[in-house]
Amino acid sequence: MACFRIRHRTQYLYNQPVRLGPHRLVLRPRESHELRLISLDIVTTPDCTLTWAGDVFGNAIATASFDPQMARAEALIIESTAMVELTSDAWPVFPIAASAAAFPFRYSVDERADLGALREPQYLDTMQRLRDWAKGFVRSNPTDTLSLLKDLNAGVSAAVSYQAREDEGTQSPSHTLNAGRGSCRDMAVLFAEAARALGLGARIVSGYLYNPASPMGTTHAWAEVFVPGAGWITFDPTNRQMGGFNLIPVAVARDLSQVMPVSGNYIGTSSDMARLTVAVEVTPHT
Repeated sequence: MACFRIRHRTQYLYNQPVRLGPHRLVLRPRESHELRLISLDIVTTPDCTLTWAGDVFGNAIATASFDPQMARAEALIIESTAMVELTSDAWPVFPIAASAAAFPFRYSVDERADLGALREPQYLDTMQRLRDWAKGFVRSNPTDTLSLLKDLNAGVSAAVSYQAREDEGTQSPSHTLNAGRGSCRDMAVLFAEAARALGLGARIVSGYLYNPASPMGTTHAWAEVFVPGAGWITFDPTNRQMGGFNLIPVAVARDLSQVMPVSGNYIGTSSDMARLTVAVEVTPHT
């Protein structure tokens, strides 16, 4: 068992005072049998009213609403501090159902219905390059399901060099393969789309990575694949890792754009935005 403190600070600076609209905050760590949320504190400057709701994936979403009568703001600061307890195993053993131990396998009728769009590719693959690339990891018919997913995970990190990107959004899987480089979110999307191309249910995870070599943490993205018996299995292609012993999930989604940590608007012009800075710390806590 490990305890972590996560501090996430987002700051918007404006060239001139603006009126703030609602902001959507996806900052609450996602509780599970492996993660317990001990505390969460979200503070904004200027002050806001927070309301909470769950989205279709079961993520906790907060809406920050600002008093329309307040003075215009020259800056917006959103600070989140969370304490979590993580019990993920560094070397997990997955109880995969006998019916899914070998690939290809069929999901049950209920599983196919419930997975729905999570089995459907989200990017066009008109030349079938991604599908052919993914099928290249199927060594035999049948083949061991977990070995296939491990090979696919390692294959992403072998084909793509990590490169931090400041711009928003994700690259298409084909672009990432062609460029041979991408951010963690690009690699997560490539892995998930490759799994979907094989007919598997996959989802994207947004959260935090704990790196013991550095006190400065980072937001991070990875993927999960649904395998009967085991459930959702974590794969982090950026670090060629399976399992989430150092990963703190915040939200899951079909597409990463659905779980951006902070998004919102203001009344003004596009030139009013001066700068956006994000700082994250993930540190052990005793």
